[in-house]
Amino acid sequence: MAAEDIHVRLCLQEIVKLDLEGKALIQDIRDVAKTTEVLEDLNHEAREKIDKLRNKINELDQLGREQDKDSDREAILKNVETHKQKLSSTITSLRQSNIMTQLEIDKNQRQELLTCESDVRKRSKGNKETLAAKAGNITESLMNLNRMMASQVNQSQLTNTTLFSSSKTVSDTHDEFQGMGGHIQTSHRLLTKYGRRDLTDKLLIFLALVFFFATVLYIVKKRVWPS
Repeated sequence: MAAEDIHVRLCLQEIVKLDLEGKALIQDIRDVAKTTEVLEDLNHEAREKIDKLRNKINELDQLGREQDKDSDREAILKNVETHKQKLSSTITSLRQSNIMTQLEIDKNQRQELLTCESDVRKRSKGNKETLAAKAGNITESLMNLNRMMASQVNQSQLTNTTLFSSSKTVSDTHDEFQGMGGHIQTSHRLLTKYGRRDLTDKLLIFLALVFFFATVLYIVKKRVWPS
């Protein structure tokens, strides 16, 4: 009988423990579950605790029916009935917590969707304004480029005019250089001619001097050494 009493106490302790753990999981569902995935995980753990609790209550019921004394049997079965009512209340609380939490999750998801849609609209509006500003900047840049191109065209025309004038000047200078080249060639021929004449004159003078000295030597010889 003492062994049966110990078994009954251990079963009651396990029932109390499982009941507290199940209620803690239900509270976590209300406070912690912010997504459907977390809700499903906590709900799965809570149902496992409830199943174990139900099995322990049935075990206690069986132990109560096996009691020899009517008083012990009635006390245990009364305790079983109390725990069954608590179990039914826990199951109801679990269902309500699941419904309320799922509604809150759906509400938050809808709010997130609305917020995202609002952000998308704001970004779209901002993008339109940005695109308009960029289009204005591009137009201004194109106008500046057009003005720069017109300036470059005018500068190119001036450059062409300058190049044409320079080309004409170079052509005239080339003609002058050709004329100077002709004069230089003529002067070169004259200098060459005069150089040749100078050489001829020097040679004639040399021959005349030789002839003169030869004549003088001949006269001196005749006078100094008469035949």
